This record gives sequence, C-alpha cells and structure tokens, in this order.
Amino acid sequence: MPFVRTLARPMLASSFILAGLDKLKNSDDTAQQLSPLLRKAAASLPFQTNEKTLARVIGGTQVGAGVLFGLGKFSRLSAGLLTVVSLLNTFVEWRSADISSKEGRENRRNQLLKNVSLSGGALLASVDTAGKPGLAWRAEHLAADARRNASHLAADARRTTTKKLNKADKAVRRAVEHAAGA
Repeated sequence: MPFVRTLARPMLASSFILAGLDKLKNSDDTAQQLSPLLRKAAASLPFQTNEKTLARVIGGTQVGAGVLFGLGKFSRLSAGLLTVVSLLNTFVEWRSADISSKEGRENRRNQLLKNVSLSGGALLASVDTAGKPGLAWRAEHLAADARRNASHLAADARRTTTKKLNKADKAVRRAVEHAAGA
C-alpha cells in the first residue's frame, strides 16, 4: 500500500497545484469569478481585505496544500484543505458556467462531475491514516482501556475490603470470646 500512496498522492495533488497556479496567475479573473462569494467572506472577516487578495490566498492555499499532500507531509490536513477549496471551486464554477446552450449545459455537468470526483478523492485522502490508527480510534480505545482498568480496580478494592472486613470481624469475635471467657 505505501507504493500506491506514493504514486497516488502526487497524481491527485497535480490537478490542485495546477489549478492553484492558474488562480494565482489570473487572480483578477479568479476574483471576478469568486466575487459574490468573496464579498460575503470579506464581510465576515475581522480585518479588511479585497477580493483579489482573497483570490490569491485561495490559490496559494491550493498550491501549498497540493505540494504538501503530493510530498506526503501533513497529508491529512492538506487533503482536508484541498477538499474545502475544491468544494468552493466546484460551487463557483457550477454557478458561473454558461448554460445558454445544450453544449454549455453538458460542459457544466461534466465539470461538476469532475470537480465532485476530485473533492471525493481529497476527502478520502483526508481520512486516510496510512495504516496507523487515527486520533479518534486512539481516543476510543484509550477510553475503553480506562473503563476496563477502572472496573478491575473496583473489583480489587471490593475483594480487599471484604478480606479486611472478614479479618476485622474475626478479630472482634475473638476479642468478645476472650472477654467473655475472662
């Protein structure tokens, strides 16, 4: 499986890297295409920015995450970022596609399917643990181990307490018998 990951990650990342470079190179077009969405994003940010800067940030994020994913560094995080950016791109491209002709509608559908497929691949990669347990699995098993250990400790405490009580009961009986006999 490591060979497949070594081969598949750069293959999947290449599309994202090239699209990100294109967004950086044509940031004016990207800003115009993303304009309705970017205006809403800019309004919710705590600092002032312009649409062209946000378009560059999205393109840079896509390139950076694609390179990291292709190299296998921070692959789950970078795949998650690629998924988010890819879904954003899917929505924007679908919304801005020309649908005035039958050919335009077919092209829009094909682009949508391609983008959704890439998003799905990135989403799958974001949960790939490369054969190692993920944090959720580790936390779940740690909690189960803690419950098991707690139940063993409780049983041991009950046994010890019962033994001590029995010894104390015997000692009290002997003391009572000894006091009654004297």
